[in-house]
Amino acid sequence: MEQVLASRSVSITELKRSPSAVLEQAGSEPVAVLNHNRPAAYLLSPRVYEAILERLNADLRAAIQQGVDSGEALSAEGVFAELGARYAEPARPASKAGSKRRA
Repeated sequence: MEQVLASRSVSITELKRSPSAVLEQAGSEPVAVLNHNRPAAYLLSPRVYEAILERLNADLRAAIQQGVDSGEALSAEGVFAELGARYAEPARPASKAGSKRRA
């Protein structure tokens, strides 16, 4: 069974029946929306959703800054050349003209 990552939960049927009541009861708490007792979605208040996005944005900025501060930059051409060499498809043998035909 999947883990429900919220202290409140509601079925999809109940959410369809009375979405305003579900939102009112939830307040600022996240609500797991369940479909056949499995999480199908999570409802978040606008304040919580904005806080999550701000945190992700701050973490992304910090990671980018850490990369910038870590040393000399690599050229895009060099990175793509290395990736191409590392992940290139193996060369296929050329088919020979005039080879035996299948009967």
